Amino acid sequence: MKGRLCDAYAVRISDGGLRHDPEQLAVLDRLEAIGAALEAPAPRRGLLSGLIGRPVPGPVRGLYLWGDVGRGKSMLMDLFHDALEIDAKRRVHFHAFMQEVHARLHEVRKTGVDDAIAPVADEIASGLRLLCFDEMQIGDIADAMIVGRLFEQLFARAVTVVTTSNRPPGDLYKNGLNRALFLPFIALLERNLEVHHLHGPKDYRQDRLAGSETWFTPADARARTALDAAWQTLAGGPGKALRLAVQGRELVLPAFRNGVGRASFWELCGRALGPADYLALAAALRVLILDGIPCLSRSNFNEAKRFVTLVDALYEARVRLVASAADVPEQLYLEGEGVFEFARTASRLRIWWSRGGSNP
Repeated sequence: MKGRLCDAYAVRISDGGLRHDPEQLAVLDRLEAIGAALEAPAPRRGLLSGLIGRPVPGPVRGLYLWGDVGRGKSMLMDLFHDALEIDAKRRVHFHAFMQEVHARLHEVRKTGVDDAIAPVADEIASGLRLLCFDEMQIGDIADAMIVGRLFEQLFARAVTVVTTSNRPPGDLYKNGLNRALFLPFIALLERNLEVHHLHGPKDYRQDRLAGSETWFTPADARARTALDAAWQTLAGGPGKALRLAVQGRELVLPAFRNGVGRASFWELCGRALGPADYLALAAALRVLILDGIPCLSRSNFNEAKRFVTLVDALYEARVRLVASAADVPEQLYLEGEGVFEFARTASRLRIWWSRGGSNP
């Protein structure tokens, strides 16, 4: 691993995709050390270790990288994950990972086992050395009550964790229900992961939006091409579906990468979704690229109401919006029930547009 991360970073700078940032370079040094330890041959333990079974790798201390939005946390973790020359690695958004865990716990409990955490931890850790999580945050009591025991068992199985977050470990699940029961998990993270604050005044994601068009009208082929380009700039590669559990249902965002999501208007507003769905979506995103907002009227009143709720959730969560639409915000909803209420939505959309996708 020695030097590969810094070399990859230098290439991105020379290509114009990144700017030189000493704070990011300091993180690369730590990630280089973690990668070298993970790639090193596993030590042999005991006189008979070479005769009985295979060498067992020892634990490698991971990294908890936190800082404000747009500082490059996900980019650095992706460079690390991609450069690491081991197969036993996985990168996953923390929300998606926890949904997988809940699904597996549900299945395992059907078998009647007393403790479902242990077999699920065994499944996750099987053949795995490294877990990279993007956007660790705990906002759900169900997650808060299982992460401590789950991660304790993952660490005991020598799984190394590298994660990003917008807040320090001590602020996870802040003011959450029964938070006292969650505090041992914070201590567990601080023992097993080096905590590093990625400082810096720059919001690079905002820089990439500043001065750029974020509202494309009409929603034609040109607008589609522009949104494709915005995705490449902000997400940096192909996306995967993000699945969120909301009140016993599954909300699927078709494309997600590095905190950036993409969907069509009809995928998010043409289905029977409600405030809880849009709040969960906003909590998982930093940028939403939305294709094909139509003109709204009494003929699609339900879709219009959902769109208003979606915009409110995104606005309050300070999620940036890049969109294509049939017209400018003030001309989207001109007749029918709900015109008056839509004026506030149009105002919020205009603020986004005038500020190049940024929030107040």
